[in-house]
Amino acid sequence: MKSISFRKLLLGAAILAVSAMIFTGCSKKEEKETAAKTAPAETSAVTVKVGATPVPHVEILEFVKPVLAEQGVNLEIITFTDYVQPNLALDKGELDANFFQHFPYLESFSADHSLNLKAIAKVHIEPMGFYSVKVKSIDEVAANSVVAIPNDPTNGGRALMLLEKSGLIKLTEGVGVKATVQDIAENPKNITVRALDAAQLPRVLEDVSGAVINTNFALEAGFNPLKDAVVIEDKESPYSNILVVKAERANEEALVKLAEVLTSDEVKAFIEEKYQGAVVPAQEVIR
Repeated sequence: MKSISFRKLLLGAAILAVSAMIFTGCSKKEEKETAAKTAPAETSAVTVKVGATPVPHVEILEFVKPVLAEQGVNLEIITFTDYVQPNLALDKGELDANFFQHFPYLESFSADHSLNLKAIAKVHIEPMGFYSVKVKSIDEVAANSVVAIPNDPTNGGRALMLLEKSGLIKLTEGVGVKATVQDIAENPKNITVRALDAAQLPRVLEDVSGAVINTNFALEAGFNPLKDAVVIEDKESPYSNILVVKAERANEEALVKLAEVLTSDEVKAFIEEKYQGAVVPAQEVIR
């Protein structure tokens, strides 16, 4: 009798152990299934294609790329070396945004090409400067010499305004940024103002007395605007470089994230440290 009872006890214990194992296994399975149901669904990164000119625009975008990746935005940067194709590519849908221009250029280009583009963030200002390998002050510019400026309307007018501020010429009153060479009212030294493609200006310095060059092209050519420019715009220049999208896409989440990151304190600090005043933060999200 004792032997039978002992066997019964062993059998009962074994049955209890197996039951516990089965129950535990089921519980864990149920926990996993419940966790899977309640866990947030994984979302794939959204790719945003941004067209930009190399310096400083591409460099700033490369800086924010890992920050955006953490927010689910895969930033694809496409480099352009001219001021025409980025807006046309954006209008055609080949880009999601571009980052290379200021407001007057966007307004002029959009009007000329019937584009519906919108700025969604101000990021920085690139002070335009007069550069020369022949003179060290504006007073040394010789009579009858040649000075080069950008040939696009808004940058050309801006360059002429800088030449006027430096005392080389005087423009017709009130023309402002819309000034052209024909608006030169006074030219005491009889200089010839030659309009050339903006990207080519650093390459012609040996052939002219000087040239008014956009900061991005000056930086690419190895110039330090604060040290090498004979004359430079002050930091109050209104020509903020902007992030631009198609107007109907201005409120898309990924594009809004890009605008917010580009106007963050981290980007401000990056610009100030890297460019030492040659590029000036001017950050603001535009609603």
